[in-house]
Amino acid sequence: MDKYRVRCIFDKIDRNKTIRVKVPGSKSITNRALLIAALAEGETILKGALFSNDAKNMLACLSILGIKMEIDEENETITVQGCGGRLPVREASVNVGSAGTAARFLTALLAFSAGVYHLDASEQMKKRPMKPLLDALIKLGALISYDEAEGHFPFTIDSRAVKGGEISLDTGISSQFLSAVVMTGFLLPDGLKVNIAGGRESLPYVDMTAKVMESFSMKPQVVCENGAVSYILKDGDTYKGREYEIEPDVSAACYFYAMAEILGCRAQVKNVHLDSIQGDIEFVKLLTKMGAKLQDEEDGIIITGAKSGSYAGIEANLNSFSDQSLTLAAVSAFAKSPTKITGIAHIRMQESDRLLAIKNELEKLGIRAVMGDGEISIFPEEMNENEVYIETYDDHRVAMAFALVGLRRAGVIIKNPDCSAKTFKDYFKVLDEIG
Repeated sequence: MDKYRVRCIFDKIDRNKTIRVKVPGSKSITNRALLIAALAEGETILKGALFSNDAKNMLACLSILGIKMEIDEENETITVQGCGGRLPVREASVNVGSAGTAARFLTALLAFSAGVYHLDASEQMKKRPMKPLLDALIKLGALISYDEAEGHFPFTIDSRAVKGGEISLDTGISSQFLSAVVMTGFLLPDGLKVNIAGGRESLPYVDMTAKVMESFSMKPQVVCENGAVSYILKDGDTYKGREYEIEPDVSAACYFYAMAEILGCRAQVKNVHLDSIQGDIEFVKLLTKMGAKLQDEEDGIIITGAKSGSYAGIEANLNSFSDQSLTLAAVSAFAKSPTKITGIAHIRMQESDRLLAIKNELEKLGIRAVMGDGEISIFPEEMNENEVYIETYDDHRVAMAFALVGLRRAGVIIKNPDCSAKTFKDYFKVLDEIG
């Protein structure tokens, strides 16, 4: 569909009932587990896997590289025959589509696999940054020839001379660069030491990477020297195949917890708990600072929004869970006082310029938003109900977050809602069911 008219339910919802939903498996964990399972010794069965566009791109690329898999989408299961750290195919062409995780993870994998590989991507992914990772790989001996713009897709990697050693990697733009080399550095005959550079205040997605690795019997060595953190991967280490349960996607769950706050109702997402290894669980805790109440029950966390949807704004640093910047912006649109979101300079270089998207789309709704250096301040106003078309910039998180606004403010129409299929293809179907 080319547009989706959000149904305003603020005055109709039964606040004595709990909205209960199930979200897909975590995109971040699915793609990490897929890569690790492909490199493991023996068979891995992944349960609760995500089958979004991003995950399907990863599956397609691994298949081209010779990894044998049995896919049962109906039962959310993928059985992977691991290659024991040696890819069956040493010359191939793959297309990562718009999947940032597949783009970064496969680039490192192929740079460490002693072959010649051509990598292409969607027009959207071609605009996203790759240079910090590619420059680090060049220092290790990879030969990279660019088809178009330097530091961007598409390109060819000749990795036959890459042996390993030591690199510094800037994580200021994306921690995926670090996760990529940490998961694959053991493939190098001389091992790999990765020194962290960049301005990110914390790296929860790298912590997640390490936890998934440990589940497959490999633990990266983390050292701190003179205040600098490094990861050490040793040649000869191996992943061990196993049965692995993938957590529900907390990033997706956050839209429904935000919905509870906006509507002043209760929401529960099945099997999402406070002990999740996903960094976005911090957003759920953040809502309690805006008047929401949190209960972690056997079936999953329940968020009870502030009474009657009346809550104050907040100042919050979202550096470590920045995917929820747009979600917090949607919540802030109905707050009784301003909200300031900081620590999010890097979201300008994701699927879209998300900082600018927040400003542009809030202003269409009549809400003033002031951008600063890696931050935005939101000044909520009483909104009219004129029809407003929300531009989504082919960015799933813009589409899903701004749909929340339409649940309380009539007249919100989401353009290109199908872009949500990148991580949650049935998101708008679930909204219909709630309505």
